[in-house]
Order: sequence, then C-alpha cells, then structure tokens
Amino acid sequence: MPSLPSSVATFSAADDPWIDTRTGPRYSQRGLRDLFLNAHTIDDLALPHPPAASALLRIAIAITARITGLDDPELTASQWNALRRTCLKQGRFTPDAVHAYFDQHAWDVFDLVRPWLQEPALRTQCDHSSGINAFVPGRPAGNNLAWFSPHGHHTAEPVPTAEALQIMLIHHYYGRSGQCTPRTVDGVTTGSQNSGPLRSSVSFHPLGRTLHETLLAGVPAFTGDEQLPGTDACPWEETAPCTQNPSTLVTWPGRLLTGQSQHAILLVPGPGGSTVTDAYLTWATKDPQGAEEAEEPKEPEISTDPYLSYRFITERKSVTRRRTKNRADASRAWWRELDTLVLAPDEHGTYARPAVFDTLNDLPEDLRRNLRIRVHGFDQDGKVIDRQWYTAITPPLLNWTQEHDPVKAQRIAECCRGAEQTAQQLTALAKEAWNTATRSRTTQPPWSNKALTRYWPKAETVFWRLLAEPDADVPAAFATAAAAALREVTEAARISHNSAARAVAHAIRDLYRRPPAPPKKTA
Repeated sequence: MPSLPSSVATFSAADDPWIDTRTGPRYSQRGLRDLFLNAHTIDDLALPHPPAASALLRIAIAITARITGLDDPELTASQWNALRRTCLKQGRFTPDAVHAYFDQHAWDVFDLVRPWLQEPALRTQCDHSSGINAFVPGRPAGNNLAWFSPHGHHTAEPVPTAEALQIMLIHHYYGRSGQCTPRTVDGVTTGSQNSGPLRSSVSFHPLGRTLHETLLAGVPAFTGDEQLPGTDACPWEETAPCTQNPSTLVTWPGRLLTGQSQHAILLVPGPGGSTVTDAYLTWATKDPQGAEEAEEPKEPEISTDPYLSYRFITERKSVTRRRTKNRADASRAWWRELDTLVLAPDEHGTYARPAVFDTLNDLPEDLRRNLRIRVHGFDQDGKVIDRQWYTAITPPLLNWTQEHDPVKAQRIAECCRGAEQTAQQLTALAKEAWNTATRSRTTQPPWSNKALTRYWPKAETVFWRLLAEPDADVPAAFATAAAAALREVTEAARISHNSAARAVAHAIRDLYRRPPAPPKKTA
C-alpha cells in the first residue's frame, strides 16, 4: 500500500497552473481562479485531450453559474436571460465574486481530508492501489502487452500533476465499466463499476469569441419543476465526501454538470506534489453490480446532459419512447449532425438537439451572429475499449436555426437526409456489384467500405455547394458523388474484367434512379 502523502505535497486546482489556454498565437497554463479572472482575455481552452476539455467546460460552466447568480432557480426565464445579458455586457467576471467563490472552497489536490474531486477513504477501503499505468490512458497495465509503449509493471513513471488532473477528469466523465480495484464499503467488497456519464458520447459546446462569452453562452437554463435552496452542490462544495447512490436526485446545475461520476479516484503525490506517482481507481456508487457481467453494460440513469444530442427509440411492445444519447463516431464528420443542431425540438422527431441550444437564441445579436460550436467526441465502446477522441469547430450557424431561418434549416435537413440515403444506396449497390462481378456472396465486400470512404469527403463538398444553390437537385448531386467514388475504387477491376465493368455500370445507373413515391391515400 502506498504511503500517506507528505504534508508538504500540495497542488491547488484553483491557483497552480494546469489548464492549457490559448490567446492569439500564445499558449499558457492557468489555475481555475486565473482562468475566470482573465476569461475575457483568453480565446479558448487548449487542452490536448478533447474529453478532458469537454469535462472541464462542464466544471467551469457550473462555477460560472455560481459566481454570476445564474444558478438561482427562482429566476423567471426573462429574468435569467436579462441577468446573462448583463454579465455579457460587463465584459468580464467580477473579480470580487471570483475571489469570494474560490476562497470559500477547498481546492488542494493532495489535501488529506478533502482532496479535490477525490475520495480520501480509498486509502483504507482498498487493499491496494490501481497503479499509475492503469490510471494513464495508453499505458499497458496488468496483463496487457506493451506493444507501443515503453511503460510496464516495473517502469511506472510518474506523471506531472497538471497532466494527472486532466486525466482524472477523463476518468470521472468517460471512465470504463467492468472490473476495477476492489473497494470495501459497509462490510461489502466488490470490484466492478459502471461507465462514466459521458462515455462514448459527442458533446456540442457553444464557442464565443472569448472564454468569457463561451462560459456564459454555455450555462444551461433551469428546466425542472422545483429545486430546494441549498440542495444542489458540486463535489468540492460538499462538506464531506460520500459514496454516491445512483438514485440520488440530480439537481441543477451543480450535480447535473459535475456530480454524476461513477468512479472514485485518489491520487498519490510525488515529492512536493509536482508529480503523481500512483493512483486508486475504483467504483463510486453503492450499486455497481452487474456491470461486468452484462454483454453491453447498462448506462447509469442520468438527467439529460445539456450538451449531448439524443435520439428516441420506440419500444416494440408499447408506444413509449426511450431516449438514448448519440454515440461518438470518429469516422462521422460533424456536418452530418447539422440537421439535428438547427431544427427546433419536435415531440414526434427522432432526434433532439442539445438542450443548451434552446437558450442561444436569447443571446445578444452580435454574439449570436458570431457564435460557433465546439465538437468534442470520444469514440469508445460501452465497456472498456477507447478507440479515438476528436474535436472540430463549426462555422457560425445559429442564424441557420429553424427559429431564425426556417427555409435554410429545412434545406440543411433535406441535404443531410439526401447524403445519408445515398450512402445507404451506395453501400447496397456496391455490394451487389461485387457479388455479381465475382459470382460470390460476401457479407462485407471490399467495394462497399472503400466506396463509402471515398464518398463522404465528396459528399461534404456537395453539401456546402447545395446550401449555396437552393434550387439544385439534392439526390442527383449526391448520386454524382457516389458514382465518382464507386468508379475510383473499381477502376482496376473494370479495366481487367468485363463482368466488373458491367456490374459497376448497372450500379451507377441505379444510383440515379429515384425511389418510387409512396402511393396516395384514397378516400
């Protein structure tokens, strides 16, 4: 068991630099207090890991609501919007309010009693630590083979505390499920955990011209029926850490944005606190059973995250619709989600845009006109595999929303549908062409995947052209892109084999065929 941290090991999440930021071409690291005091001079966060940036934005926005008073559930919608406009007009966060908030709470990462975002009881509730290699993504741990990493069981190199804090945020929000370091609570020992609340998700965050604008634009409005004063608390605002219960009420905005972690963590510092040498990583709920037995682990019941888009699935045996978050897909370009972002909520729709979009139309005109969307995605399976994280920035698009330009919004939706339908058609026709040319039946013929890989970049170019040409034929434009992609991937086969040339020609002809219109209902 690692020794207790030395009393001289300190690192303040509020006052020591650990958050990467960008101002013009200059990059620097700041603590949370400095982040808010100078948010009006900072262009954007610059964390190297998108899931850490997405997690930090939620924490920073919860703090924004606290220091501005936007967390008051008694405010009416008009009062809340007026207060946010006033905060934006001020141009910066009030220094006295920033200092008052950070002076009120504990931020020491290695405090023996209240370490920031950690549970000190893990020293006695766990028989052993998890190891620094299990904590740091990408390092081999346990029985995993070290194919591409110099780290191993006997080479557990410490990590800088600034980096460890960002990794800790990834575990809290995107952590894996299944087996973990066993933990004993109330005489019961178990070693399984649920997945993090954002696991395998893609987040959409409003992005202003400064971090000050970004944080204020990102504050979600209160949509609940009631909330008792003083019941909402972020983890660092609580007087003592407690084992979470999955049924605990998720309140706004503190617990909604910062209090739904399914993982308990405790960092072990190196000399002075500048590095982390070891870590405990285990479950944080009283009911993690069944996470590792399930073929696809059940996601914890959480309130709707305001930065995620959702799709609705109709249950087969009833008319009830189940809401599930859209999964991140590193191979899926952000523009393919544009119809979900610009269309207003529809109770009969299949998709719902992030709830934070419902408040953006009330922003001042100059900000709304320049507001972009930051996309943070983490392509993971539901259990333990981390595939790829990614990020993107959209152009200003709020003027395209259905509330402001319904014609443009419907054109975007039409183009997105057209691109997806043509992709499905291309997949089917390429498979049929391969089977015909080779006289075989392959479940995953190479032409299909290769054609799709070539198609989507072409489809993006077509998409933006169609938005600029509102009278252009959508199906024909995407069919041309699909035909070009199919010709490219089959060029060698068409030259060598007449059967391949004929099969591809038939497939291209069918790409341009319109599906028959549904029959009209007769009286």
